[in-house]
Amino acid sequence: MNDKPVTREDLKELFGDGFSDEYKAEAQQRWGESDAWKQSAARTKRYTAADWAEVKAEGDAVSEGLVAALRSGAPATSAEAMDAAEAHRAHLERWFYDLDHGVHRNLADLYVADPRFTKTYDDLEPGLAVYVHDAIHANADRNQA
Repeated sequence: MNDKPVTREDLKELFGDGFSDEYKAEAQQRWGESDAWKQSAARTKRYTAADWAEVKAEGDAVSEGLVAALRSGAPATSAEAMDAAEAHRAHLERWFYDLDHGVHRNLADLYVADPRFTKTYDDLEPGLAVYVHDAIHANADRNQA
């Protein structure tokens, strides 16, 4: 799984239900002309199966940080929550596309507007989607001040 090109089957095995040709087609139709989509496509087309395993592991760690902040009782405006939100932004920027805080804020809005995003987060911890949304907004405010 080190340097071999990734296959559709590799991605399905690694991401399980999180990998869907249908979701990919929908995203491409929605954002395919955007600079972010083009940048992400250019980056990810060269990723090996090992790269994708690293993306998944890092993403899981980011999610664990967000869950830990929520479970700690820290408000979404706390340094702990905003730092977890910043780790989320940095993860996406590292692996996919340039992501400033304003665009990250817009992405967070999808987490509460699209029931599929909400379910993904709330399946990890009830109430996480709203918490992540609020922490990302607070982090954006902190970084744009």
